[in-house]
Amino acid sequence: MPEARQLPPEEWAALERIVEAALAERPPALRRQLALFLLVLEWAPLLRWGRRLSALDPERRTRFLEAVQAAPLLLLRRGFWGLRTLVFLGYYGRPAAAGEIGYRADPRGWALR
Repeated sequence: MPEARQLPPEEWAALERIVEAALAERPPALRRQLALFLLVLEWAPLLRWGRRLSALDPERRTRFLEAVQAAPLLLLRRGFWGLRTLVFLGYYGRPAAAGEIGYRADPRGWALR
């Protein structure tokens, strides 16, 4: 999601709050699995490039994440897509994103429009 690079700090904070709220509703076991998956993602590139994910240049980081996304091991693919879903939830769940993409739905329904 290249647009996320331009998010100001307050929008990153909003994204994080949305993801944290979504995770708070999940069972502790699932949260532990996600934390473990994030550790694996961070350290796995060390085996190939001698650097952690956060220290890779954008090109290598992208190549690594694309490889995980298409990994033959189903567990890796599921973990990646679950993480991706959380990122999208946080990004598009921000009130500012609704305006950016022209989303005008309201919890009060069609009567508001």
